[in-house]
Amino acid sequence: LNGCLPHQDHRAILNRVKPVFEKTPQCVWESFHCAVVRGPSYDSDWHFHPELQITLVLRSHGYRLVGDKIKPLRPGDLVLLGANLPHVWYQDPPHSATDAGVHAIIVRFRETFAGRDLLQSTEMAPVRRLFQRAARGLEVTGRTRLEAARRIEELPHLAGLTRLAALLAILDLLAHSRDVEPIASPGYIPKLALEDRDRTERVIAYIHAHLAEPLSRTMVAREVHLSPSAFSRFFKRRTNKSLPEYVNELRVGRACRLLADERSKVIDVALECGFSNLANFNRHFRRLTRLSPRDYRQFLRKHMPVVQGL
Repeated sequence: LNGCLPHQDHRAILNRVKPVFEKTPQCVWESFHCAVVRGPSYDSDWHFHPELQITLVLRSHGYRLVGDKIKPLRPGDLVLLGANLPHVWYQDPPHSATDAGVHAIIVRFRETFAGRDLLQSTEMAPVRRLFQRAARGLEVTGRTRLEAARRIEELPHLAGLTRLAALLAILDLLAHSRDVEPIASPGYIPKLALEDRDRTERVIAYIHAHLAEPLSRTMVAREVHLSPSAFSRFFKRRTNKSLPEYVNELRVGRACRLLADERSKVIDVALECGFSNLANFNRHFRRLTRLSPRDYRQFLRKHMPVVQGL
């Protein structure tokens, strides 16, 4: 993991190791698809599709997995994904009665959504380069995020040529900005094969359900009827991580979410996320976020009002 602050995130990620193809529900009268997502979850599995995708999170508590990188979600999170890049957005179960569900805007489009001739025009050269960079996924930050988010929020209310022009303007803004950072590792190569999907889903579901408990390679391997050594090879091929690396990233990601509730003691957060003691929790949390849990909570206290005011 790399990047700004909380690099890793939750357990749900695991369950998407082998991406499945997803067809975009685009209508015949639209050149690109724009959906407002509201509800208890994103209702999505680890998947890929030939369209590029912009996802703006307005309200969510969970994590996103893009390629081989996990990161906690918070209001204002904005990402551009290239074609066929495996990904999933996951909403945590409610932690309290006041927890709200998901509110996000998802835009999907082909490279040629505005026409092949326009794509090849001189004026579109920066956007073509943006599409190439998006093969690893791009996180949008800084002032660009604020401006792009404002424009994306307007998209669902637009129609016709105005709607088309608005998306082109958003892409032009991103193409000329320095506030975009790659997400997946430079050497990441998505594994898009569809075999073993059931086995992968069982692994993910098991880890997800038992994240707060002790987890061993033998226990998880038994769930999918593999020997421990065969399971290690299977899991590494599909996640680019060992089981302990993956589980610890999910646990730390969940802790990032729980630390936002200042009523929770750090030791209680550690135990709820599956760490056996505070020292172990602190070590893994600092390694993955470069902050101690208490420093991370201070960061949230200072910055979250700005983020939530987006």
